[in-house]
Amino acid sequence: MLSPDSTSPAAALPFTMGPALLFCPADRPERFGKAADRADAVILDLEDAVAPGDKSAARQAIFEQVRDGGLEPGRTIVRVNPVGTPEFAQDIELLAKTPYRTVMLAKAEGAEQLRALAEYQVIALCETAAGVVNAPAIAAEPNVVGLMWGAEDLLASLGGLSSRNDDGGYRAVALHSRSAVLLAAKAAGKEAIDSVYVNIPDLEGLAEESRDAVASGFGAKACIHPKQVAVVREAYAPAPEAVAHATELLAAASAAGTGVFQFKGQMIDGPILKHAQSVLLRAGQLAL
Repeated sequence: MLSPDSTSPAAALPFTMGPALLFCPADRPERFGKAADRADAVILDLEDAVAPGDKSAARQAIFEQVRDGGLEPGRTIVRVNPVGTPEFAQDIELLAKTPYRTVMLAKAEGAEQLRALAEYQVIALCETAAGVVNAPAIAAEPNVVGLMWGAEDLLASLGGLSSRNDDGGYRAVALHSRSAVLLAAKAAGKEAIDSVYVNIPDLEGLAEESRDAVASGFGAKACIHPKQVAVVREAYAPAPEAVAHATELLAAASAAGTGVFQFKGQMIDGPILKHAQSVLLRAGQLAL
């Protein structure tokens, strides 16, 4: 679950989300409400999902949607174009006229870029070589609430051809970047979001990757199609037996009152207890 950093200028704005985020092209306003209803948070995309000639119409669609009632600000993210582009300036001009204060910055590459969004909570999308290398400095910025990595844009920035091998698994450089962004986010106390799974019909592959994401520590995964949402949610939802085990384990830890103790033949220490707390947090039975 992603939440504002207490030192962020936008920290007073409530924003939380569950594990499944759904991208929605900003030039398709007829999909806004459906996307918001189906996912834990919707990402209105002004960048890659919108053709260059349609970006003005996309901004107008968001403005008109807000005028007609809008989406819930606490579950709405707007992906803006990269800092330094004419489109970015127009995106920010639009956002000032809306209640949306959580943005995803496309192709974030340096900490200084985040200062152009000081009034917003930012999910920095590290999807270039520079963005991945500079992820620790980006994550440290006070208005950054999370990092996401992007596989295909990353490989394009490297001059590569594909982020995945023929068997569907990530290439070594993509795995390194995924881990680097996760580590940078968590080291700064921020959330980490796993990249999209572009093979839409392959729900089994999505499920496997989502299970790995939650086991690795990613707090959410982005989706590009509504039918992916349920798969991600299922991967993040702990099994009933896992919840029961975690509950029993934490109760035993409280009763033991010591740093290390035995539980069902296993030696238990701090990291194991944190794993149990993570299970209950995902099950909604433990507060942050």
